[in-house]
Amino acid sequence: MERIGIFGGSFDPVHIGHVQSARQAAKVLGLDRLLMIPAAAPPHKNGCFVSGEHRLSMLRIACGDDPVLQPSDMELRRIGPSYTYETVEAVRAAYPEAEIFLLMGSDMFLSILNWKNPERILAQAKLAVFCRGDKGEKEKIAQQKVLLEQQGSTVFCVENNVVQISSTQMRRLLAFQCADEFLPAGVGDYIRQNGLYNINADWKNLPMPELEKVVIRLLNPNRVNHVLGCRDTAARLARIWGVDETDAARAGMLHDVTKAIDGPLQLTLCRAYGKVLSEFSKKYPKTLHALTGSLVAERIFGENEKVVSAIECHTTGKGNMTMLEKIIYVADYMEPNRDFPGVDKLRHYAETDMDAALKLGLETTLEHLKRQGAEVSPESREALEYLKMKI
Repeated sequence: MERIGIFGGSFDPVHIGHVQSARQAAKVLGLDRLLMIPAAAPPHKNGCFVSGEHRLSMLRIACGDDPVLQPSDMELRRIGPSYTYETVEAVRAAYPEAEIFLLMGSDMFLSILNWKNPERILAQAKLAVFCRGDKGEKEKIAQQKVLLEQQGSTVFCVENNVVQISSTQMRRLLAFQCADEFLPAGVGDYIRQNGLYNINADWKNLPMPELEKVVIRLLNPNRVNHVLGCRDTAARLARIWGVDETDAARAGMLHDVTKAIDGPLQLTLCRAYGKVLSEFSKKYPKTLHALTGSLVAERIFGENEKVVSAIECHTTGKGNMTMLEKIIYVADYMEPNRDFPGVDKLRHYAETDMDAALKLGLETTLEHLKRQGAEVSPESREALEYLKMKI
């Protein structure tokens, strides 16, 4: 009996994690063919970033001449939203004697009973869920597996020890021009040749309205209000302290532009930009967004040296900071969405004594890190010592 797998998704864009997962599942499940099916209009998403034709072409490049992985346009040919039960039934109709396996990630597996017509999926296909090493996730998957098998379903767990990266993160890395190591051979060239995902866009020296639109697309949604608040606060403080308001606003707008990139990918960005890291940065890659944000501000957005420097030290500070650097550090700390004990005092100092505001911010951060048992960066210690001598 032929064993056929179904691996659907947006593939927007396809990346090496998709291909590695597909090959691993095909091997573990003994599949004769694995249909790789880009969705036309995923019902749980607002739409795809590039056309189905481009996503299918990238998938074909990624799968290459692999005899098992077979890209399919069956959902792209379907009109309207892409529902999984329809895809499963179409595959069953095409291969009536085959054993069908539906592959999915853990999030999808845990929510499958909320899908449209899940009973029709479970009646036609066995489930194969990708499992990572996280203990909590495995426990949830095990519970769901028991529940579904009690209802007559068959569930396989496929260990998924491959590159963990989402298509959302891939689109950010493409914007920052450091995605190639996560793209299957040839896919990066295809993206550049066709100008997909704004890969060829010129974002240098954008007017603020355009800069805002671009940066917002690169942020996590829960970070947008903070960034806009920091930009406006920085501009206001610049007027008070006689600093270039445009520089302050642009530094505020860009200060967290790489914040949505997780720790390991921060290291990827640094490698791509040829940045040699300190031992502290290697140990705490989650703190790197200030450095990588400054690199992106310079290379991708063409910002001047003052703006770049202000972004680079906005989380740790440093000794002998310029007024713009102080403003961005303090604006990040006290913008209107911030709410913590002492913030009102910090806001008062920001308008009357910037060094006192900076010192209070640094001391608050160091005390917080101390309570957490976390290490303090050398730059923060240097900044605080400098202020203590100055004040």
